[in-house]
Amino acid sequence: MTAISKWFHERLPISGDQLRELTNEPVPNHLKHWWFCLGGTPAYLFIVQIVTGILLAFYYEASPARAYESVRHITDDVSFGWYLRGLHKWGATLMVASVILHQMRVYFTGAYRKPREMNWMIGMCLLMCTLVVGFTGYCLVFEQLSFWGAKVGAEITDQVPLVGGFMKEMLLGGDGYNQNTLSRFFVLHAAVLPVVMILLLFVHITFIRVQGISEMKFGNEKPDAPRFFNFFPDHVATEVIMGLVLMIILSVLATALPATMGEVANPNVTPEVIKPEWFFYVSFRWLKLFSITVAVLTMGLVVFLMFVWPFIDGWIRKRWPGSEFSVWVGILAVLAILALTVWEGAVAH
Repeated sequence: MTAISKWFHERLPISGDQLRELTNEPVPNHLKHWWFCLGGTPAYLFIVQIVTGILLAFYYEASPARAYESVRHITDDVSFGWYLRGLHKWGATLMVASVILHQMRVYFTGAYRKPREMNWMIGMCLLMCTLVVGFTGYCLVFEQLSFWGAKVGAEITDQVPLVGGFMKEMLLGGDGYNQNTLSRFFVLHAAVLPVVMILLLFVHITFIRVQGISEMKFGNEKPDAPRFFNFFPDHVATEVIMGLVLMIILSVLATALPATMGEVANPNVTPEVIKPEWFFYVSFRWLKLFSITVAVLTMGLVVFLMFVWPFIDGWIRKRWPGSEFSVWVGILAVLAILALTVWEGAVAH
């Protein structure tokens, strides 16, 4: 072992103490609570999605003629294919939920404020990418609902001012759904978006390392209580435990509520009700309340305001120090999202 250690040290002259100092950044005490360290949860689920996605891609065929049958083959014939599909499906669901919850935690604790405005915007980019990954993955099965969901999504994209037509054509590979559409969705889902998300995560974590994590204090803390704890092994142990718990939850969900298959896509039969994934219930309900142009423009405005909110909040607090206007805006937004989601979910599908 001494000879091996010497061999490595000659080629990588970093001691154990230097390595511990490099990786052992002090972590604020509030991150001992799961709610305040939600960022690690979607990152872990993202890894699960990449691993299970690669295994599923060995059997998936991205063509209208073969997509549905290839998914059925994975589900019914491939050893543990049903389990991998279940992990991938429920991993996507929990990943979307955890990213949303993480953004909510950052918002309501004011962790997006100066000097962390840019990192909030990177987080918003990650949220948008996560939603698009979920949408493209939903469309790959080539079921009746996923096929028509893709068509509706393309029509919504077409309503974006100036670039909508170009975006729709790039998404579908033509003016309408055609032989090239599924391969476009597959490339976006399995290659383009994951690479973009990995790059965004790298920048996101770099910002956190440079700026540090915003520190929070609680009223019941003792004055002499330590403000920080070690990243390694304390915080790493917490994340490992969370990862194990998540794998148990995913395995239970994949077994008890396995991924099923609906009717194969039929371009000639329009479903009475097109059901999106749960994280798009808000958008679908909003589209039903207004014309498609008004709905798309207002949703775009909301997303834009979410991106630039740190600067709006800074302007408000500069003129009214200590204002909690952002908190009330956040509460109203969460209530509106919940109401629209429940409303759409209650519709008979």
